[in-house]
Amino acid sequence: SVCIHLKRIPRGDESELLTVPDGWKEPPFTKEDNPRGLLEESSFATLFPKYREAYLKECWPLVQKALADHHVKADLDLIEGSMTVSTSKKTFDPYSIIKARDLIKLLARSVPFEQAMRILQDDVACDIIKIGSLVRNRESFVKRRHRLIGPKGSTLKALELLTNCYVMVQGNTVSALGPYGGLKEVRKVVVDTMKNVHPIYNIKTLMIKRELSKDPELRMQSWERFLPNFKPKNLSKRKAPKKKVVKKEYTPFPPPQPESQVDKELASGEFFLKESQKRRKKIEEIKVKQAEALSKRQEERQKAFIPPKEKPVVKKQADKIDVQAIKEKVKKAKNKKLGAPPVAEVAQKDTANGKKRKKSKL
Repeated sequence: SVCIHLKRIPRGDESELLTVPDGWKEPPFTKEDNPRGLLEESSFATLFPKYREAYLKECWPLVQKALADHHVKADLDLIEGSMTVSTSKKTFDPYSIIKARDLIKLLARSVPFEQAMRILQDDVACDIIKIGSLVRNRESFVKRRHRLIGPKGSTLKALELLTNCYVMVQGNTVSALGPYGGLKEVRKVVVDTMKNVHPIYNIKTLMIKRELSKDPELRMQSWERFLPNFKPKNLSKRKAPKKKVVKKEYTPFPPPQPESQVDKELASGEFFLKESQKRRKKIEEIKVKQAEALSKRQEERQKAFIPPKEKPVVKKQADKIDVQAIKEKVKKAKNKKLGAPPVAEVAQKDTANGKKRKKSKL
């Protein structure tokens, strides 16, 4: 028996094994890795809409030139409206045909050639998300698709910057092109938007994740405490009816049979009365009803002549009048002439004038 001793990796070195060193790239696949080439030829074809015919006809020489570097043949059939890519005897990379298939798919979905060319790189992939079947109502679908694009394409631009992907919304599909991690986030945002979750919530979460990824201490920790938790609000709740219908308890027995007119007459004794007596009784009932209606009508007419109830007047308590002070004021007013100086001043002047006269005589 062979005994294998496994060396335990320290906790500090575990994070280093899980992280990719900065600047590391996977070595490219060359002809030396597969010198004998492929055993069988493979081909893929896809259809394109009529409005893309003019653009594809113009840029097709560039497509053929780009695929020729990977030894992949490309054919454009304008009669059938299809594009075909196939391997040749010189093709050495088995995955190049898959990349070529994705290239013609993106071109058919209105992605420009400059962006679609990036799919031929090793670290770039694509994802075509079908959103047509996610929403039943056509109006809701158009609104949510417009919400994904945003005003003047601002939401889509923010999503592209955060995920490093190129996103193209066209018809019932969303085409994304970029790194694998970014494509995963793009698909999540697109599907959530179609499920009536506003894309701004996911964009905010992506922004927080981007900042957290810069901190090396938080690399091995959970980020749930930093991420926002948005609770969905169901605003379209059905209002409770004003009149609630209470269901009757279920009984296996049928309801009792209603009484007929003959049964009612037998119970009240009218059945045994003569026709003349029945007629007289009806006339009396009519007269009683008329009298009640007349009395009600007169009461309503008399309401107009009944005066409304007045509020009781609250008398203010009169202030106590000082009679003596008023009498003194009246006496002073009688002694005082209109425009004349006061009595005390006149007396002082008279005494002063008398003293002057006496001095002059001396």
